[in-house]
Amino acid sequence: METPRERWVGQDAGPIVRPYAVTRGRTRPRGIVIDLVTILVATGRTPGDQVWLSREQRRLLELCRRPSTPADLASEIDLPFRVVQILLEDLHQYGLIEETTRTEQPDRPDPRILMRVLDELRRL
Repeated sequence: METPRERWVGQDAGPIVRPYAVTRGRTRPRGIVIDLVTILVATGRTPGDQVWLSREQRRLLELCRRPSTPADLASEIDLPFRVVQILLEDLHQYGLIEETTRTEQPDRPDPRILMRVLDELRRL
């Protein structure tokens, strides 16, 4: 009996992995809502013995060593935002990442100002 062959996009790309396989079949977050501009940072805790992290989750955790937004993280690891949102929710549930407050990030502009700028640009 022949084993199924992996489908490859290109020599450098590797095998195709469907997004639902990365999230273990989940298509929506179950707990907290992490939006595009939520600033996340790693807590410094280590995962317990019972916690298994996927390669993508380990990469996200590594990237969260410095404060990052989910939009930036999705771009960095080249996965759809919804997939990253679900993986980040898991990391948050495990206590490995947390949301930072604006007072901890004083150099970040107020999201309300950014939305107003965006609205004004759309009017142009």
